Amino acid sequence: MRIGLTLLTDLPWTEAAPRWRATEDMGFDHAWTYDHLTWGGLPDSPWAGATPTLAAAAALTERIGLGTLVSAPNFRHPYLLFRDAQALEDISGGRFLLGLGTGGDLDSRVLGVEDLTVRERVDRFQEFVGLLEQLRDGDHVTSQGRWFSAADARTLPGLTRTPYLVAANGPRSLRFAAAHGDGWVTTGPPADTVESWYAGLAESVRVLEDALGAAGRDLASVPRYVLTDATPHLSGTGRFALSSVAFFEEMAGRLDELGFTDLVTHWPRPDTAYVGDVAVLEAVASDVVPRLQRG
Repeated sequence: MRIGLTLLTDLPWTEAAPRWRATEDMGFDHAWTYDHLTWGGLPDSPWAGATPTLAAAAALTERIGLGTLVSAPNFRHPYLLFRDAQALEDISGGRFLLGLGTGGDLDSRVLGVEDLTVRERVDRFQEFVGLLEQLRDGDHVTSQGRWFSAADARTLPGLTRTPYLVAANGPRSLRFAAAHGDGWVTTGPPADTVESWYAGLAESVRVLEDALGAAGRDLASVPRYVLTDATPHLSGTGRFALSSVAFFEEMAGRLDELGFTDLVTHWPRPDTAYVGDVAVLEAVASDVVPRLQRG
């Protein structure tokens, strides 16, 4: 199993840069950030854009994968995101990982975009991914959609090493991820207890596997990422993945048994969100992560 960390963009770069560097130095496989205009978990904090942050992180690191969890259509046009992805693929030497999802609706509201139903947001996301696929697969792309259009969009120099990792929780989205994703990302379905969260994840894996089979694909060929700490029963009641070394190891083992290839948690913070002790992170990095990677 591969292990990654998500680093939020609320800190000045002079404070954030050592964390990105340390994530690689501690042996983690990938590092991520949220792609928002503002994040509801820290509404009163400074916030930096994902693209320049990841470009700066790429300059500090050599090995680690770098990605977005997730880029969404709430404030991005697919062509602009595609161009950003090309730049990040080049700057990082092919280490960029493009996580894609419907996202929340806060960014849209900030921009004065009309409220959409959940179905409309999913429809828009699927059109968003469809145009990103056209841009990756061709040049001089022309497309007319309900939400996004392009007219003779040039795509040189192409996008050849960046996977599209599609976030999905519900059955409809899981079927879409199976058909269109180079990998799958999930936070897990809503749940009241830790055990029901695991049970929901197991069912999601089953639905994905069935959908992959229907699409002529094999489960083993699709990386499966689980972003922990996003479900209230885990993050809001002391069940942050890095609450303790023992809890992290237990969670990683359970998720590995469910068939996940990658676990992504968060750099511990002193307050507000993902509250934890950096000493736990360091202990997990030195002892647990190497064993999970070998396994």
